[in-house]
Amino acid sequence: MEKRNDGIAIVTLNRPEAANAFSKQMLYDLHDAVYHIKNDANVRVVILTGSGEKAFCAGADLKERKGMSDSEVKQTVRLIGGTIKEIEDLPQPVIAAINGVAFGGGLELALACDLRIGAIEAMLGLTETSLAIIPGAGGTQRLPRLIGLGKAKELIFTAKRLTAEEAATIGLFEYTVPRSDLLEKAFELAESMLKNGPLALIQAKIAMNRGVEVDLATGLKMEELAYDALIPTADRLEGLNAFAEKRSPQYKGQ
Repeated sequence: MEKRNDGIAIVTLNRPEAANAFSKQMLYDLHDAVYHIKNDANVRVVILTGSGEKAFCAGADLKERKGMSDSEVKQTVRLIGGTIKEIEDLPQPVIAAINGVAFGGGLELALACDLRIGAIEAMLGLTETSLAIIPGAGGTQRLPRLIGLGKAKELIFTAKRLTAEEAATIGLFEYTVPRSDLLEKAFELAESMLKNGPLALIQAKIAMNRGVEVDLATGLKMEELAYDALIPTADRLEGLNAFAEKRSPQYKGQ
């Protein structure tokens, strides 16, 4: 993990020799990185990417899994799903910068992020049914919520591999750019968020992530509670004062 002075944390999956596939050790390391980010008020935006040019994350390490017992497979699948859920639950906005292939658990990881930018060269898909299993780290739940039930069923039932252009067309990617421009675009998005109140970003994420799962009336109440949490903050007053004084606000996350 790299933490920049401007409040951006960069988490890089770093097993290029194995297409950045999830080994147990990588999952433990990712868990540790997420824990530190979650508890670091100086981190305002997170960028998640993969090392090398080949892969963002190829999913589970099938070579490691081949020697596992049924019980060990269950435990590992739960470990992957739990780690991905921890990323989804980070209070800060998380941008996935998908530099290469994202299959299986790799795409499930990207689905747990708030925004996805894909390299034009990337390929992705939930390909588990081709291995006689199903997505087991949230793919059957997050994909339909993002792109609709019918299209999600098509992709999972067929184990289709999508190009970045196809992914953008169906709403899987917010942006596609050449790989050489990928991190630049991710930083551009992150920096546009850094200008805003960090507590507001947190509450907006809570309101949207929780509200989308419930009926409208309940969601509106969640929005109200999230707004109320910001009223007594120093940042809210700073925003008002900066507007009145025609200057840029200096938010402190307080």
